[in-house]
Amino acid sequence: MTSQKPLSSTRNYLIAEFFVLFVATPLSLLLPYDFRIKVATILIAFSYLLFVLFRKTAISFTIKKDINWKWFFWMILSKFLVIAVVTGIYVYVVDATKLFCVPRTDLKLFGIILLVYTFLSVWPQEAIYRTFFFERYGQFFNNRNVLIFVNAVIFSLAHIFLQNVLVTVLTFIGGLLFAYTYEKSRSTTLVSIEHAVYGNWLFTVGLGEMLAFPGMGAC
Repeated sequence: MTSQKPLSSTRNYLIAEFFVLFVATPLSLLLPYDFRIKVATILIAFSYLLFVLFRKTAISFTIKKDINWKWFFWMILSKFLVIAVVTGIYVYVVDATKLFCVPRTDLKLFGIILLVYTFLSVWPQEAIYRTFFFERYGQFFNNRNVLIFVNAVIFSLAHIFLQNVLVTVLTFIGGLLFAYTYEKSRSTTLVSIEHAVYGNWLFTVGLGEMLAFPGMGAC
């Protein structure tokens, strides 16, 4: 009986941690309170996540030597072609003036957006929502498909503060794709590359403004 108490205590702590970090914190951003407090809340949560990620979770961020790059390349290409066609048609139909607006009008801004998004947005998101999430809470899911679904819901919830239905849908779909890739590869590097490819395409094709990215208002 005594051996069960620590296990139960740890489980309850992780459940509470999950709720606070991945449910309560994103939802709290919808409430009308001081913006500075919101920023402080995010920074505290992010600092805690990084602490646990690097100090308490045995995770390696080195590129694995046994990665099946051929599989990864064709997987990304096939998905990207579908995403590119669908989003391209959508932007053209909704507002053709926004189609490839940033690369057409400001190549310097376009390059900055791609670099900032890839290294300061994509990698932290994948480190937290895939690596941290799977390694920290994956033990609670016997069905891996349920794990992937829950991860996609949580990833979509992280963007709810934008209060945009299309963003909610796209991030849910993206969450499914990224969670599947991480589940198959267990590589933060691969899933970050995939995320960067799809995300940067959204900025390229003309959907970046909905993500509230700085500098996108001109389009």
